[in-house]
Amino acid sequence: MISRIDLRGTAFPEGGIDRDLLPRAELDVEAALEKVRPICDDVRHRGTAALIDYAHRFDGVTIERVRVPAEALKSALAELDPAVRAALEESIRRARLVHRDQRRADHTTQVVPGGTVTERWVPVERVGLYVPGGRSVYPSSVVMNVVPAQEAGVASMAVASPPQAEFGGLPHPTILAACALLGVDEVYAAGGAQAVAMFAYGTEDCRPVSMVTGPGNIWVAAAKRLLKGRIGIDAEAGPTEIAILADATADPVHVAADLISQAEHDPLAASVLVTDSEELAAAVEKELEVQVGATKHVADRIGPALAGRQSGIVLVDGLEQGLAVVDAYAAEHLEIQTEDAAAVAARVRNAGAIFVGAYAPVSLGDYAAGSNHVLPTGGCACHSSGLSVQSFLRGIHVVDYTRDALAEIAGHVVTLAEAEDLPAHGAAVKARFDWKVPPSK
Repeated sequence: MISRIDLRGTAFPEGGIDRDLLPRAELDVEAALEKVRPICDDVRHRGTAALIDYAHRFDGVTIERVRVPAEALKSALAELDPAVRAALEESIRRARLVHRDQRRADHTTQVVPGGTVTERWVPVERVGLYVPGGRSVYPSSVVMNVVPAQEAGVASMAVASPPQAEFGGLPHPTILAACALLGVDEVYAAGGAQAVAMFAYGTEDCRPVSMVTGPGNIWVAAAKRLLKGRIGIDAEAGPTEIAILADATADPVHVAADLISQAEHDPLAASVLVTDSEELAAAVEKELEVQVGATKHVADRIGPALAGRQSGIVLVDGLEQGLAVVDAYAAEHLEIQTEDAAAVAARVRNAGAIFVGAYAPVSLGDYAAGSNHVLPTGGCACHSSGLSVQSFLRGIHVVDYTRDALAEIAGHVVTLAEAEDLPAHGAAVKARFDWKVPPSK
């Protein structure tokens, strides 16, 4: 059901483990670029008409318009199961608590008397928020996209989610209800690369945005890569992944359940256990057999995900080697189920989010920990962060110098300009003075 990789006895080089030794799905975003390019160009030129055609071609639905009517949003919220509404409201409340504390204050540094540099934080003006559809419905992704954008102060936001044949060509009603609950009234029935293109280029109905965020499939990731530059993006998020660093103290029931929880998303989802305990590895393998047999989505998602090359149990010599492996893997979600888990977690450098101990499963973070579940995948956690308020803010330096403050540094500016063979740079400083620029102190 799940393969083993035995790294015991392997000498890791000083630079760290070769990442190619670790489980990872094969995702050729570069190849997908050539397939999404004509789709994005078509949306650029034909706008809404192209989106309607792609809804029929890719989603199997016939729609007359792409923007979701306000009545549909109100109706979806009114008909939402009270228990689901209560759960979403609590998820929103907790997410707001965490993301509100991420706000940044403007800061002014006095470099010299009369010379200051202020870092001013300005929200992106308009964003497009993508919420996946298809195999599952993700109202939680509405929360995770919208809340940080709102807390950052984004003035205009639009949500796109694929049209569903079951619901008359609208996105899933729980998606619509979550949008209504958060006060988002601009929602589009559009999915895949064509939704990203709609946001980037604009259509008759949708104004262009400055940034697109949210998880999606390989076509969404490819469109983000293609259009990056025209729009800002959060990341090229691929299939979900979980890594668990565990020792002999971990409960195999918990470990197996958590591996299955992420395999449930997609046949390309990655579930990886890193452990120095062969006894735990064997117990988890047995527990997987039991739990998988009793769950849903086995044939189409969980089974292929656990058996795929992207999943596996990695055996290591000890905690130090285990930490080296999970840092090299740079998981989207990393659970620490070891003795003194908090201290071990504090030593991790690369992860989208870290879940500490037996009672912080990834599922908690998916819905109601208060953290964000839009996280870097495919090893990108070694250089990228999850979605946050900062994702929607731009730092702008405001430079304010008096005449005397400029005069004090003018000689150094002129010297450096001449050293770079850019004399006009120096001349721009000299032009502000009636005398020869004094040498800088």
